[in-house]
Amino acid sequence: MTAPALQTTRRCPYAPPDEHTRIRDTESGISQVTLPSGQVAWALSRLEHIRAMLTDPRFSSDRQHPNFPRFTREQPAFDLMRPSIIQLDPPEHGPARKAVVGEFTVRRMAGLRPRIQQIVNEHIDAMLAGPRPADLVRALSLPVPSLVICEQLGVPYRDHDFFQSHSSALLSRVVTAEGRRQAVTELRDYLKELIAEKAADPADDLLGRQLAQGNDPEDVLSLAFLLLIAGHETTANMISLGVVTMLERPDELAALREDPARTLPAIEELLRVYTIAEFANSRVAVEDVEIGGVTIRAGEPVLALSNAANHDPSAFDEAEEIKLDRGARNHVAFGFGIHQCLGQNLARMELQIVFDTLFRRIPTLRLATPADTLPYKNDALIYGIHEVPVTWEDPA
Repeated sequence: MTAPALQTTRRCPYAPPDEHTRIRDTESGISQVTLPSGQVAWALSRLEHIRAMLTDPRFSSDRQHPNFPRFTREQPAFDLMRPSIIQLDPPEHGPARKAVVGEFTVRRMAGLRPRIQQIVNEHIDAMLAGPRPADLVRALSLPVPSLVICEQLGVPYRDHDFFQSHSSALLSRVVTAEGRRQAVTELRDYLKELIAEKAADPADDLLGRQLAQGNDPEDVLSLAFLLLIAGHETTANMISLGVVTMLERPDELAALREDPARTLPAIEELLRVYTIAEFANSRVAVEDVEIGGVTIRAGEPVLALSNAANHDPSAFDEAEEIKLDRGARNHVAFGFGIHQCLGQNLARMELQIVFDTLFRRIPTLRLATPADTLPYKNDALIYGIHEVPVTWEDPA
């Protein structure tokens, strides 16, 4: 019997595809699906199963493993570089993560807060001074996290058009294999030249500090590639999705504006509801493993349906409802286990500063087109919105 094709289009922006929910509601919550590459993979859909997998060393994160879940038939373009930390298993993973984890501590993130606030203020100033309607994506959602990660890494922001366009190509489901490989090659060469310059003239930024610690430039290159893409694409999409969600809920937005303590719980709910990197928690079994009464054999690919898991009614009361005061942090939007997202503290802080500042400074902000007509990213590996037209009233 042929496994059904994996659905990748959501039934609405904040709900998983119907097929993912159907799998979750079966007796085991586990089923086989056929990926767009033609590969047959096990699909896990319940929160407890995915969290168990992500803490079990019998599942590998090695994207270069021939049976790792793939959405395209060709070899991944990322094999043009050394594996980054998200591709490494123990014992290699521990030292690689330890070398960089200090860059993302709560304390270090707190030190960045004044500069992030300044960046947000400046971009809101520019948006207010420009024409209406404005595209929130171009005016705020994309430039803020891009500038933040550029300054943290030591990447010149003047090159943002270059790396943003190449990131979009890499994360698109419709770009050809040749196009993705070209994007990887050009972005790799750009970062390789930048790292060579830093090696010759060290700077006090993340990449400069990695080189000063004696880390191999090829490893620093893989880290830079990962952080540059992940550091702006994910947060940018969450800003756009979060603003739309709040503008569609004026009563809850008013409560949030009056009490900023509500912002962080709202961010957790938005992360849970949207689960923008819904397939990022996938693995390949390296030994036989039993989960939920199903035996997964060594060498079999395993797809994590993280969006379905984050809507699991056994883990979240009224899971299909958006409750901005829920505040639950047991979701897997940032992963779980040893590969949990390095930049989650930075992402939360950026979202908090953007939401609090934007809604305080522009209380009359509203969508210029209906939310259900917005161009959602059903064509990308990271979910989001391509464009969000917004407008507002001048203060009286």
